[in-house]
Amino acid sequence: MSAQPAGGIAPIPLVDLGIQHREVEAEVRTGFDRVFAATSFVLGPEAERFEAQFADYCGVRHCVGVGNGTDAIELALLAIGVSAGEEVVLPANTFVATAEAVLRAGARPVLVDCDDHYLMDPESVADRIGPRTRAIVPVHLYGQIAPMKALAELVGEDVAVVEDAAQSQGAVQDGRLAGSFGAAAATSFYPGKNLGAYGDAGAVLTDSDQLADALRALRNHGGVRRYEHGRFGVNSRLDGLQAVVLSAKLERLDAWNGQRRAAAARYDELLSGLEQVVRPATAPGNEHVWHLYVVRVPDRDKVLDALHAAGIGAGIHYPAPVHLLPGWRFLGLGPNSFPRAEAYAAEILSLPIFPGITSDQQERVASTLAAALR
Repeated sequence: MSAQPAGGIAPIPLVDLGIQHREVEAEVRTGFDRVFAATSFVLGPEAERFEAQFADYCGVRHCVGVGNGTDAIELALLAIGVSAGEEVVLPANTFVATAEAVLRAGARPVLVDCDDHYLMDPESVADRIGPRTRAIVPVHLYGQIAPMKALAELVGEDVAVVEDAAQSQGAVQDGRLAGSFGAAAATSFYPGKNLGAYGDAGAVLTDSDQLADALRALRNHGGVRRYEHGRFGVNSRLDGLQAVVLSAKLERLDAWNGQRRAAAARYDELLSGLEQVVRPATAPGNEHVWHLYVVRVPDRDKVLDALHAAGIGAGIHYPAPVHLLPGWRFLGLGPNSFPRAEAYAAEILSLPIFPGITSDQQERVASTLAAALR
């Protein structure tokens, strides 16, 4: 949380969810009234409606709504048949939930390094694929898609690809949307995402009828009908109220992503004269949706403190790779295991970006950043 700046100047948040809410508020209230009238609060017609809409948007046959993005990854892995003793490869520079989901599915997380776009590095993956590898989980970090063609060619047909698309709703690579590349794709609708709910929610996308059937059972205690539990399952279902919010926001997602792209281009221009700032770049073939605008700077922590003191809600995504987190020391990986991920973690800085951010706000962010670097 950023401090209130001196002189009564309004703070600039990392993300302003109020702007989006005001745009959809009337539609959401009408949808809530439908849910209240039907008393259909878990799954139900509103959830089914959103699932169909989002599957169509992403260009896949099925969307299975679940409770959150972490569950989405776990259930996707379980649906493809990941079992104890098998390995799942994922990048070291991701939110810890990606690794948590692998462990919860019973598999062993195998970490790899990132490339200069902060995306899963195919060369690092090649070094970690082994006889126990069951799946890889490319993370579409910060709003752009991992190098899916290179990764698919690398792993072949024996290793499943499960996308972590939590930060990339609407992102495109070579004409295909995030969520349409792997055997399955998991996404999160946490409020701050490009497509965010008013609480926790998530989904799994797939073109496979078989996987979709498995996922619908897995999320609902192992069955699709009451008291029929054909397999082990969990309780992870999309709420009707959250589905109402997501349907309203989905209609505006492309426009909001367009505003994010415009804001990213404005930052590129404003920061172009600051030699100490490494600006983010879009990988070839990608259409970025700028979930986050992440720069690299020297003396990052001091710069961050200066931004916060000026009321600017900058952040770090993420301060340490998974293997250096205290709770993950059991992996047995120390410093220098993944040089790029570790070096970047010490320098990355997320600047405020959201639909509706103003030119004046961005100019203030850039000028404050320049002053902090001086």
